[in-house]
Amino acid sequence: MAQTIPSALGRMRRRLVLEAPVAAPDGLGGATRSFAAIGAFWAQLEWLSGVEQWREGRPEQVGRYRVTLRWRGDVDAGKRLRDGPRLFDIRAAADPDGSRRRLVCLVEEVVP
Repeated sequence: MAQTIPSALGRMRRRLVLEAPVAAPDGLGGATRSFAAIGAFWAQLEWLSGVEQWREGRPEQVGRYRVTLRWRGDVDAGKRLRDGPRLFDIRAAADPDGSRRRLVCLVEEVVP
């Protein structure tokens, strides 16, 4: 009997929202940064590692994940992914074999 291996598409079970930074004038010559949704897609989210670090005098937990999705040209560092209330900052995005079939992102989730 042949063993069935799940396809990469079958492992993409998380619906993530891609958000891009938007700068709005604050009226004092500066800008306020917020994020706006620019797309949504199915992806696979895999835990890689975690660490606790001190930032501004208080501990934060940082989780590092790998996100695999179908290739898109608008995903890059500086944007973020949302999974419900969870936020993931994109640190790097690459097409692993250059075929434009998949995109692999390294992301960080910061939990105060």
